[in-house]
Amino acid sequence: MSSEPSMEQLLEALAAQVPSQSAEIEGLKTWKQDLERLFQFLGDRRVLIAVMEPGTFAIRYGNAAFCRLAGWEGTPLVTQSNNGWFAEAGISLLELFEDGDVKMAEQLYRRHLLHWVFKQFYQIDLDSLRLLDEPLTASMKNPKHREPKFIEFWFGSEQLKITRIDSKIDEFADVRLKLMPVAELEAWLMQPNQLANLADRLNLDNYLVEGLLLLEGVDVTVQEQIRRLTQLLIDRNSMLRPDKFERIDRCLRSLFHADGTLLLRPDGEQAQLLVAKDDQNLQPIVYSMQSLEASHFFKATAANQVWNVPDLRRECETECDRALRKMGTRSMLLVPLAVKSVTREGCGQRILGVVGLLCDRPNQFNNIDAKHAQELIPAFIAALRQAMQQRFTNIHNIHPAVEWRFAQEAERRSWGLPPETIVFADVHPLYGISDIRGSSDERNRAIQTDLLEQFRLGLAIADAVCQAQTTHLGEQLRLDLLDYIEHLKEKVTVDMEVRAAEYLNERLEVYFDYFVQCGPTVLAAVEAYRSACDNEHNCVYSDRTRYDQMLNLIGTKLQEIWARWQEKMQQIIPHYCDIECTDGIDHMIYVGKSIDPKFSPFHLHSLRYEQLRAICDCARTVFRLQAESQINMELAHLVLVQNTTIDIFHNENTEKMFDVKGTRDIRYELVKKRIEKAVDKDAQERITQSGMLTVVYSTEDEWEEYQQYLRYLSREGWVEPKVQTGMVESLQGVSGLKFARVRILPEPESIIHVSEVTVVND
Repeated sequence: MSSEPSMEQLLEALAAQVPSQSAEIEGLKTWKQDLERLFQFLGDRRVLIAVMEPGTFAIRYGNAAFCRLAGWEGTPLVTQSNNGWFAEAGISLLELFEDGDVKMAEQLYRRHLLHWVFKQFYQIDLDSLRLLDEPLTASMKNPKHREPKFIEFWFGSEQLKITRIDSKIDEFADVRLKLMPVAELEAWLMQPNQLANLADRLNLDNYLVEGLLLLEGVDVTVQEQIRRLTQLLIDRNSMLRPDKFERIDRCLRSLFHADGTLLLRPDGEQAQLLVAKDDQNLQPIVYSMQSLEASHFFKATAANQVWNVPDLRRECETECDRALRKMGTRSMLLVPLAVKSVTREGCGQRILGVVGLLCDRPNQFNNIDAKHAQELIPAFIAALRQAMQQRFTNIHNIHPAVEWRFAQEAERRSWGLPPETIVFADVHPLYGISDIRGSSDERNRAIQTDLLEQFRLGLAIADAVCQAQTTHLGEQLRLDLLDYIEHLKEKVTVDMEVRAAEYLNERLEVYFDYFVQCGPTVLAAVEAYRSACDNEHNCVYSDRTRYDQMLNLIGTKLQEIWARWQEKMQQIIPHYCDIECTDGIDHMIYVGKSIDPKFSPFHLHSLRYEQLRAICDCARTVFRLQAESQINMELAHLVLVQNTTIDIFHNENTEKMFDVKGTRDIRYELVKKRIEKAVDKDAQERITQSGMLTVVYSTEDEWEEYQQYLRYLSREGWVEPKVQTGMVESLQGVSGLKFARVRILPEPESIIHVSEVTVVND
């Protein structure tokens, strides 16, 4: 090889022989032999070489490695190209690239031209900016593979000859490049996107570019697949989401030439196996950890290294292994995901999971595959930890004020540490409710009205049938309907709603096909009945619709009010707030140092006062709806006071976000459940009254604090100055409660300030 000329010498000799672009194809024959000599020593090596015409990127030569990557090997194109010669093929490099990479290749070519234009016409040397050394990674279409191949390449433009067609045209005349001091010019050129902007200025129509454009590259398909898979694994979305798991599966199959993938995740005494193979549904299979002890998974985790299973048929001892074998799996490459763990016993390894590559052929995976799998372990660990964190925090809709603690616990568990119960100690509870008074009775009245209307329509059908013909059965049916109507007038309960509908269906509606043949009067009565029942409920539902609409309107408005007040209250100090809508709205607030370290008594008292103002605003909203005749329902409002703090914890076995912790806190929960229907010990009436705010408390300290708040509310015009007080009749397991009750005022046109509160003892 020492006698062979160097590549640089060959290029120089070759460039001297290249004809102008206007030359005929035959003119290229004079330098074809030199071109072949240039690449003869490359032979069948891995370096990708191609020679192109500048501007059009038309390929004139491609070595064997380049042809393989393009998918031309063994095709007539290569066979007829005379050992890489493409003089008559007319194929452009850009045709091989994906759309997004075409533009990048064109921009890279422009930057090369910019280098030579600056050097030739402005005597500015851009070597320090290394424009000619800049590589580009592009995806190449390959007809033999579904997935694209990736190439990292450089352009060699040293042998290009550039001539300005019109020397008077200067794209950079306004910049005055030749007058700019060197230091200033270098700083200017190094500004972000400056070179790209200058390259875009080039007027290529004013340049004659002759010679050869060389492409030198390497196949980086595997490296690019690993890079893209790594990016996919560590992005924000959980790898356990079906759509993302499927994308990861496709990438792994392409990289390892596999037929499927799996993920095994330990979960206490069990493990979940997720298999993606043969387009099957991604449904997890649960195995006990004990049943996996002799499996290949345990062997991989025990060795804590990438584990190759050449042939599953030879060693298939557990139920899990046999299930994979039944799916057609013959060979596996298992990747254990372990993190360092520190316990009382010392440092060790904790397994987060196992990723597996599956193939239906034996002996599929080799040492190169194991090396690539090893490279992916950090990304897999990051992805699985993130998935475990999101899974934990997404169990419930975590409130922002306590999200930090759930994130802490999710972080702990993502490292494989044993679960710890999330506890917020010594928090102050603030509970309140705005309850629709008599909603059940109102619902029953709506049911009664609708059923009576439907039965009267049914009676009209029976009357019409009896008038159209003599029928003793029809007369008895008519009398039954009259009896049922009288019964409905007396009382209606929710269960009667179902029984009445069944009665009409079985005793009346079954005859409609016959009744419509009994004359026009009967037909009209049946059509009137059907028209009234033509809705999603298949019955008369007009009054119940109005009731449902009122209930929904009240709930929606109260939720909107509380959402606005919560924005203000969270600005006082972050706190947990849970709002629940049933027949009205109730809220549960927890606040304390364990939720936010900045907590102080002032924050507590501010929240308590804002809670009362928010409830008064809810009441005023109901007053407005009543005044506008949108509802005819009334609401009663209650606040439960407790100065003693409680401990709350997140119970993962219930749907509730928090439960109280400890026997001393149970009393508060009991009061919450029973206080709504509590009665005045003396007057024997409900302590909650329509349009009024009731404050329930236990101690004189609590009353003194809330007496002050009621005075403030009165001064602001929220409530009347007159306050009623009394004792709450003992509840089951709870006694000694007291209450104060005050009427909430509608929103006045002008607020009258009241400085004193008058207390009236009932």
